[in-house]
Amino acid sequence: MKVFKNFSDYSSHKPLALSLGMFDGVHLGHKSIIDELIKTGSENNLETAVLTFWPHPRFVFNPNEDLKLLNTVEEKKFLLEKYGIDHLFLKEFDEEFRNLTGEEFVRQILIEKLHVKYLIIGYDHSFGKNKSGNFELLKKLSAELGFEVEQMEAINIHENNISSTKIRNALLAGDIKRANEMLGYSYSVSGSVVHGKKIGRTIGYPTANIETDSIKLLPKKGAYIVEVFLKDRKYKGMLSIGTNPTVNGEKLTVEVYILDFNDDIYGEDITVSFRDFLHDEIKFEGLEKLIEKLDEDKKLTEEFVF
Repeated sequence: MKVFKNFSDYSSHKPLALSLGMFDGVHLGHKSIIDELIKTGSENNLETAVLTFWPHPRFVFNPNEDLKLLNTVEEKKFLLEKYGIDHLFLKEFDEEFRNLTGEEFVRQILIEKLHVKYLIIGYDHSFGKNKSGNFELLKKLSAELGFEVEQMEAINIHENNISSTKIRNALLAGDIKRANEMLGYSYSVSGSVVHGKKIGRTIGYPTANIETDSIKLLPKKGAYIVEVFLKDRKYKGMLSIGTNPTVNGEKLTVEVYILDFNDDIYGEDITVSFRDFLHDEIKFEGLEKLIEKLDEDKKLTEEFVF
């Protein structure tokens, strides 16, 4: 997959089948759009593309909003490439771009610069200044400008539409299984292993502290069963998100105890995929009670079928 930050860097002899939007999470709703793009591209000799934006427009319009995202840019690139997209346009959401009307965006960007022949948008997608671009506008312009447009229906699970917001809410509720069901894969968090207070090693549960990207959404505080990816190998693990209240901690940390593992991995990159929720964050009366609970969590993790 080729990635372009400027439209002027792009050139191709083939026209495009394209979709636009944030694609945060690249969830099953997005996957249905990608599958349709690839099918249409194959049938009509078109290359496939996704046009998305950085920073997220909500960061621009609501700079004080504490919005956390399901994907970092690198994760989004990985997923779109994995699903078979040919080109990714990662457009800066700057002042000039945000002031384009929906019609200007279609004429100046989609047609003049990108030569789009087939456009797919989600069931609720709007674009352009004051959300002036929508499916009705695209239908009106399509005959004049020589492109086809399709609006995808919402993808439902248990009679509920899938959306990035619903996935965020599930993660913030600790409902890992529901979030993963909507995503179509296990939600993951990556980062580098940094030094912590090293309390875990004194009680037989040494943990790796993970320094995560500040824009990445963390599930609710608590303990989780995770799959750990490290140095091209995978392990079972139990992960804690919280402040370690039993030892009067204050800073929010992400710590993982890796089963059957005892290497020094400071500075290494690590990824954890969330598989199940164990329990909320607990303040224990002392370390003995904490160790008892860790022993229970370890048994559940060992028995969990990945």
